[in-house]
Amino acid sequence: MRRRRRSFPDSYGAWAVVAGASEGFGAAFAAELAARGMNLMLLARRGDVLAEVRDRLQSTHPVEVRCVELDLADDAYAAALADAAAGLDIGIVVYNAASVPIGPFLSNTDEAIQHAVDVNVRGPLRAVQTLAPAMCERGRGAVVLVSSLSGLQGTPHVAVYAATKAFNTHLAESLWYELRPFGIDVVACCAGAMPTPGYARTFGRDVPGMLAPEEAARQTLDRLDRGPRVVPGRVNRLAAQLMGRAVPRKAAIRFIARDTKHVT
Repeated sequence: MRRRRRSFPDSYGAWAVVAGASEGFGAAFAAELAARGMNLMLLARRGDVLAEVRDRLQSTHPVEVRCVELDLADDAYAAALADAAAGLDIGIVVYNAASVPIGPFLSNTDEAIQHAVDVNVRGPLRAVQTLAPAMCERGRGAVVLVSSLSGLQGTPHVAVYAATKAFNTHLAESLWYELRPFGIDVVACCAGAMPTPGYARTFGRDVPGMLAPEEAARQTLDRLDRGPRVVPGRVNRLAAQLMGRAVPRKAAIRFIARDTKHVT
């Protein structure tokens, strides 16, 4: 309760890093953090789109926004991130970027699978390795790893994506315990479907319980100190509880498969 009465910059630090900030959920996190007084470092491949996000945020909030154009699948990304963050009081890290190979697993190419592993698995590992040590030295900070309800059980037709999101959930839960003694809050944001450009490109249709990315970001940040797992949205929380406790595992996977069978 002591922390929640203070501003985000006072509680965590002056700067937030958002990976995958060019659109959708990442851009929503950036906007919500800016509204809470955080300066921002935005990471993504598309520098021109990032610049539009920066201009929009700086026109509505009295914060500084820096754009770092980089490929989160690149081996050099961690070094570039370390250089960009040097000398800044990084208080919050949000890793939202994701790659989604779609269709049956055996139809996924080696390149698509490797890209998903690089962005979805190696990406958050590198972000935490690069930025968390300074947080621990300062004794404050927060890490948000964006996972998915798809990672709570096997999800046919997006099997690699679901597996990588399960990895992120378990990583965040482990870090929640390991980093608490250093004053670091860690949460896995197990988000449900949201009407974002990325979701539309991959799945192409609405489902019950969809939550606006702005609301999902707000709920996640409101619960930073209530880790290790946050599920934004009442319908999504109910679905997660049912799938995890009330429904047999095989039935849960078959149910999810009916929703994803149209993905090609």
